[in-house]
This record gives sequence, structure tokens and C-alpha cells, in this order.
Amino acid sequence: MTSTEKRTHDPIDISSQAFWARPPHVREESFAELRRERPLSWHPPAETDLLPDPDAPGFWALVTHADIQAVSRDAETFASGQQYGGVMLEDAPEDVLEGAHSILAMDAPRHHRLRKVISSVFTPRRVRRIEEQIAEQARLIVDDLLEQPGSADFVTAVSARLPMWTISEMIGIPESRRQEIADAANAMVAWNDPDHIGDGDPMAVLLGSLMTLHTMSFELSALRREQPADDLMTALVQAEVDGASLTDEEIAAFFVLLCVAGNDTTRQTASHAILALDRNPDQRRVLTEQFDDRIGPAIEEFVRWASPVLTFRRTATRDTEIRGQRIAEGERVVMFYHSGNRDESVFTDPHVFDVTRTENPHVAFGGGGPHFCLGSHLARAQLRSLFGELLARVPDLSVGEPEWLAGNFINGIKRLPVTFGNGS
Repeated sequence: MTSTEKRTHDPIDISSQAFWARPPHVREESFAELRRERPLSWHPPAETDLLPDPDAPGFWALVTHADIQAVSRDAETFASGQQYGGVMLEDAPEDVLEGAHSILAMDAPRHHRLRKVISSVFTPRRVRRIEEQIAEQARLIVDDLLEQPGSADFVTAVSARLPMWTISEMIGIPESRRQEIADAANAMVAWNDPDHIGDGDPMAVLLGSLMTLHTMSFELSALRREQPADDLMTALVQAEVDGASLTDEEIAAFFVLLCVAGNDTTRQTASHAILALDRNPDQRRVLTEQFDDRIGPAIEEFVRWASPVLTFRRTATRDTEIRGQRIAEGERVVMFYHSGNRDESVFTDPHVFDVTRTENPHVAFGGGGPHFCLGSHLARAQLRSLFGELLARVPDLSVGEPEWLAGNFINGIKRLPVTFGNGS
């Protein structure tokens, strides 16, 4: 039962759409003040055009690294499931949660069963093959970049291409449908952005995109049951662990999660990282000079710096406490990962981009616990291959001003102009 206790809202606005339309470094000023003065604070519900509800409950903001980790690892007390409203800052229809969020919006035991089945298809052989595909894809993407006449949008030409290409090859999406699926996946996290909705209704954009992705998944799963191939969809339709297999609807929900989360993590991290390397030429030089030795720590810094996923919400399943403050059963807590990754009590000089950072326990893939990012290994492989190609072959790449995506879920760069010579 949700608490009816009246609480005073914090004076800092982190709920409005206007706040989330600001650039990340401007928003960070608000989170720095919260970490410093009010590490646990109560806020009004997120402003939304999706399911506006004047009676929607507020939320507790978790802005420190320690609190994000503690809540992430206590899945019994802080739930993600659909019956609690899922993981997004704003509310979404239950059929969207079921059809789009897959294991993100599940609790034990269902979460454990589905994650176990899904994990089983990522065999060592399949992972090696995917890594080989990623390396070749990164090489070809940089080939294509260098064919352009000295300028491009980095997002379109590079960072958006690799993850969607990887996913398409992994799961068997035909090349002719790849852009359609990429557009639908992008709209799933940018339903409030004018570039995606135009004059349309946000809910219609969201549901239309979800239908596009589900239709593709149903077509692929039916095809692979009749004509098995060496791809992830075949493995998913055939997978069985402890007598449990996946339904077409469960596969479709995971397909959506793969296309959306698997796309945006690498896309946004790569975009933020190339921008940071351009603005910090000393770091670019350090990484380029000893790439093989330094790319491991550098990738962790890329991901910390980008924090591509901004927020996830949990709901208290029972009365509890955080920092001595009573959290009532049914109340919402929201983890702000970007803030946790700038926590001065954990990271030395957190506002400095440092590719040699050795102590880097970032929470960009989650704060631990059962919902830790399933695709973190593949994201790291993509970043390693992509930056290996870029730094070696496009040494004079220069980055212009980013155009930011407005929203409280993805820390997004919509467009990023770059210029370069002929490379090598």
C-alpha cells in the first residue's frame, strides 16, 4: 500500500521536462548540490505527456553511489516488477511494460527463470563469433566514414551503426529491415523528442514502435522454428533450462530490450567518449600511444563518463529505511546513475575525464544485484573495436558541438558533427 504521508518536495527541480532538456553538465550542478546537502530527497512525480496523472506519487531521489548500490542489491525490498509500475521514472501502460521491458521489469522468481534461459544462449562459441563480427563491422564502418568528403554526423555514420549492425547480425534481422528496426528502437526512448514524434501523439509513437519491433520478432521466431540458423533467434526459440523455454511473447519482449538497450548503451557511450577525447587531447594522446595496455581502463572511463542510462526506479515492497529516513511500502525510489558516477566520496576528481583511472567502480551498468546489465561484455567489445579503428585510422578527427536528446532515461546525443582528413 502506498503511503499517504504528506511530504515536502525538495526545492531543486529534477522532475520537469524542462530540467531534462538541459545539457548534462548543467543538470549536474543540481545533483552535486543534492549529493552535498540532501543525499536523500523527495520530489514530485515526473512531468510526462505519456500518461499524465495529477495524482501520481512522488519519488525519493537516490543520488549517491552507496545508495544506488544498496538498493540495486536488495531486490527483495526494492522491486522492479510490472505490478509495481516497472522501472521508468514516469508511468507506462502495463502492456508496454510487459511487451518492452522484459527482464528489466520483473522480480524473482520469474526474473531469475527468464534471465537464466536468455543467458544460456550466450555460449562461449557464440560470444567469440559475435566478437569477430564486431571487429569486422567496426573496420567497415570506419572504411565508410573515410569515404565521406571530410565531414559527417558521428552519430549517424559511426556510433549508431555499430550496435544496430551487431544486433541485426546476432539475431538475424534482414539488412532490408535494419533501418526500420533502428528507427523504432530509437523512438522507444525518444517518444517525447520532436525529431521522433513530429506532430504525433507520444503514446501513439511509443505503441507504434513497439508494434513494429514485436512484428519483426514474431516473424523471425516463426521463421527460425521452421528454418533454424546459426543466430541468436534460433538459440532463443530452442533454448530450454530446467524444463523452461521462452514463449513468443517473452522472446518479443527480450527482442525489444535487446534492440533498445543494446543499441543505446554503445551508441551513447561512443558518442560521449569521442566528444570527451576531442575536448581532452592529452587523454586521447595517452590512449593512442599505448592503446592495447590502456583501452581496458579507458572503456570503463568511457562508460562512467557517459552514464548512458540516467535513471531506473524501484518500489519498496515493505516499510524500510534509507539514511534513517522511513521509506513506506509502495513508495518509489529512483536511482540517478549519472549522479552516482560523479560521487566525490568514491571517485577522485569525478569531473575529470581520465582514461588511466584505475579505481573506477562505476554504476553505469547497474549497481550490482540481479539486474546487472546482461550485455555489458558485448558493449565493452564494441567500444574496444570501434576506438581501436578510430584512433589508429582517423587521427585528425575533430568534433563539433553536440545536439542533446531531451529526456530522463537516456543520456543521449542526437547529432555530433565531425571533420577529418583522409585517414590511413
